[in-house]
Amino acid sequence: MTSGILAYGTYLPYRRLDLSEVAAVAGGGGGRGTRTVASYDEDTTTLAVEAARGLGPASSLWFSTTTPAYADKTNATAVHAALRLDPTAPAFDANGSVRSAVGALRAALAHADLGGSPRSLWVTSDVRAGNPGSPDEAAGGDGAAAFLVGEGDAMAEVVGWGSATAEFLDRWRTPGDVASKVWEERFGEGQYLAAGRAAWDDALKSTGVDTIDRVAIVGSSSRAVTQLQKQLGIEATTIPAGIGFAGAAAPALALAALLDAASPGETVALVVLADGADVLLLRTTEALEGRRSDLAAQAAGGGPIAYGTYLRWRSLLKAEPPRRPEPARPSASAAGRSGDWKFGFVGSQGDDGTIHLPPSPLDGTARPMADATGTIVTFTIDRLAYSPSPPVVFAVVDFDGGGRLPVELTDVDPADVAVGGRVELTFRKLFTADGIHNYFWKARPVR
Repeated sequence: MTSGILAYGTYLPYRRLDLSEVAAVAGGGGGRGTRTVASYDEDTTTLAVEAARGLGPASSLWFSTTTPAYADKTNATAVHAALRLDPTAPAFDANGSVRSAVGALRAALAHADLGGSPRSLWVTSDVRAGNPGSPDEAAGGDGAAAFLVGEGDAMAEVVGWGSATAEFLDRWRTPGDVASKVWEERFGEGQYLAAGRAAWDDALKSTGVDTIDRVAIVGSSSRAVTQLQKQLGIEATTIPAGIGFAGAAAPALALAALLDAASPGETVALVVLADGADVLLLRTTEALEGRRSDLAAQAAGGGPIAYGTYLRWRSLLKAEPPRRPEPARPSASAAGRSGDWKFGFVGSQGDDGTIHLPPSPLDGTARPMADATGTIVTFTIDRLAYSPSPPVVFAVVDFDGGGRLPVELTDVDPADVAVGGRVELTFRKLFTADGIHNYFWKARPVR
């Protein structure tokens, strides 16, 4: 049985930056349209969790980003814990570059070919920044996508690959820097056109495919992407407007857009221009019907964020800190003892059916609650509590089917909060202290 794509999901953060606001503050740059912006309580780990939720169990997890939350620690393990994967399923990072995301997909597919019908989860996410007013700031975007791959009722079967590797300096960022540096763009364009053409020819020759119905081309060099599309003579499927180039997540988002647009029985190609070029050929099946993502709908949604707030969230604007004591460093031992609750939002259920949040040691039944929705019964807007983006909105939520919990709200404007409002859970970062990210669950409005 041929390995392929079994399911996929995408996640775009709620906030959108209107690029027309940039020039008035930065003295230049910006442009037309919008870009996606991760919230102050989101990072590449939380974005990855949101994209992968609901895709089903996996026997391995492969995570890629260019902006990992941690160095010298595997970030994929937090994603693994939040998704409540089996402890026997290994979780690996493949971080640092856009091409690492392609390598992680190839590794996930290779793991799925080991026998025993394993299913691998390929997850990518990124938070893209740039110097204020720079082209990278305007062209970038934040987002995530996840693909479950393996043997089974595949919606798209892998036909083959083509690759071309080349060492040249067109884009780089040293550890600790916020923004990347870019060489003169025409130099990179020439290198990518040669690599892209070579990888394309390699893919077609090695697989015997002579007709491609759809193609998506993605890369940080927009000139190279445009020129390669012209050379191939195929109108490319693009990522929906308003997202931007999402770094390591861009190949996965482009693949999602490709599958969203495809019909069963088509041969489609994903071309990634990054430190060379890679071409993935897929053939869609009847299983694609009814199982597409909602990437275009996500791109069309969202709420505005002021440019000054965006700069503050990215620590590109030094603002007055909260005049409150900073939170204490989270306890590693305490987190280790309550992993199912902290990362998986698993409560408990008593013999009488009562659901306890947090879980009670007296209950014998675990009750996963991460997918629950609920209703706000009361709330408060706290302008005194420590927060990198005040005010803090707390609400007491009654969950459908039982369970009540005070929980922080996110992706919401305080004026829009009301008793009776419907909310759902989302994996976020409460705060960071001493370099430790304190992950937990918040609630956001159901939209």
